[in-house]
Amino acid sequence: MTEPAGKVVLGVTSTRFPDLVYRRAVRPVLFQLDAERAHELTLRALSLTGRVPPARAAGRAVFARRRRPVTVAGVTFPGVVGLAAGLDKNGVAARMWSSLGFGFAELGTVTAQAQPGNDRPRLFRLPQSRALINRMGFNNHGAAALAGTLAAAGVRRGNLALGIPVGISIGKTKITPLEHAVEDYLTSFRLLADRADYIAVNVSSPNTPGLRSLQDRTALTDLLTALTAEAGTISPAQPVPIFVKIAPDLSEAALEEVLEVCTTVGVQGLIATNTTLSREGISPDDLRLAPQVGGLSGAPLTRRARQVVGHLAARTKLPIIGVGGIESSADAQAMLDAGASLVQVYTGFIYHGPGLIDRINQEVS
Repeated sequence: MTEPAGKVVLGVTSTRFPDLVYRRAVRPVLFQLDAERAHELTLRALSLTGRVPPARAAGRAVFARRRRPVTVAGVTFPGVVGLAAGLDKNGVAARMWSSLGFGFAELGTVTAQAQPGNDRPRLFRLPQSRALINRMGFNNHGAAALAGTLAAAGVRRGNLALGIPVGISIGKTKITPLEHAVEDYLTSFRLLADRADYIAVNVSSPNTPGLRSLQDRTALTDLLTALTAEAGTISPAQPVPIFVKIAPDLSEAALEEVLEVCTTVGVQGLIATNTTLSREGISPDDLRLAPQVGGLSGAPLTRRARQVVGHLAARTKLPIIGVGGIESSADAQAMLDAGASLVQVYTGFIYHGPGLIDRINQEVS
């Protein structure tokens, strides 16, 4: 049975009114600011709003009512679309993501040690391309700080204290040598495993020197073997699911190698994809920013991310979270049709606001 279209407010259905407000009032103001400054102010506003229970309830009434549950890797997600890692690294707005319609939120990427990230400016909008370039460099307060934030909010694995499952993305501390990467990841894992409904292993960010080399067969095998063993030690009866986040720039042969390692070691899923080093698809109006160092996200990544998901889905039964260039319900549906079990958004949320999440919840099958 089809849901009613919604109450009419000033000639606009109530389900579209917040979308109109975002496009005509909120986004123009935010886009006048430096991209990272706008990001920080948005998180601060969401953090403050999240402390007000009636505000959270009002958000859920508008944005979360169309979610459809799906179970992936033993975890039941209230909706198919989640928040991608990178937007809320330190979990400061964790209480609000459910109220904006997300079916799950992936916090982080966090590292074993707190670190400032790369020098500013390090986040750039490409508005005609509906894209971002970032070289943030895993700026975060550290795994222990995120564990404390989640503990204060009453979050434990499986208790849905925030109304949705919480994923946590972990990465390597920049100053940690690659030969000590396994212990670095294990430190974060031990601090956060009992606060997460799944752990995402980020070995694909282009903004930490050498990190992507951890996708090579030997290094990835060593890392994932250690993490899966630790998961079994912490919770023998039901280890926390581990997902591996993959770069879109890998060749088909390299994708096959990563997939073979993940299958052999026994991780529970994949996340495809991270940002890209390619500059293909950038609008001519944004080409002046193309030389900026960092990973590109948004609309130019749509096709490649979907290709990677399709390639992986044809070769594995592991569930895949599809991410990259999703800025419409049609994009989300295409990603699901390519073989993803869930989708995530980040850049699309920046450009289109929470109305995008509502449309995906309403329109995807």
